[in-house]
Amino acid sequence: MRALLAASTLVAGLLAGASSAAATPGEVKVGSVLREATMLGLNGPDQKLSTFRGKPLIINVWASWCPPCIAEMGSLERLAWSDLGQQFTVIGISTDDYPQAAKSFLRKSNATINHYIDRQLELEHMLGASQLPLTVLVDAKGRVLAKVVGAREWDGPQAMQLIRNTFRIAATPSIVLKK
Repeated sequence: MRALLAASTLVAGLLAGASSAAATPGEVKVGSVLREATMLGLNGPDQKLSTFRGKPLIINVWASWCPPCIAEMGSLERLAWSDLGQQFTVIGISTDDYPQAAKSFLRKSNATINHYIDRQLELEHMLGASQLPLTVLVDAKGRVLAKVVGAREWDGPQAMQLIRNTFRIAATPSIVLKK
């Protein structure tokens, strides 16, 4: 019974989204398309949000002063480089007030995925990041499919299943070699 309750709590936590958090000004709700925004690159060039259309997108909103954000960063990197991660793009958006703090953290963590910094709360508000970390799953057309508040082990089985279900990605069958 405890195992069932723990599993139910985990699934509920994975699916907990912005609906449980207070809305931010101009927030794009689940089911709506993200507006255009220019993102300032922290470890690469500036990009327009629309650059990522055509492939599903996972946006992780974080800050260098946020312990849960730091705790999940490695799993996002591993997810991005996994076989499953090749079917979508993973990016990060820092809400740090000072770009140098975010850049310093990215250097220390050896980040390889593209990270951007918010300016004037534009992305923070649009994505609904009233709590950190926030991870937003977006379809290839820019429509928000899900928002997950709180740290996760993104390369773990439960989170990967959530991603497969949300993006409707079939599980890859295991290859069995016969002698």
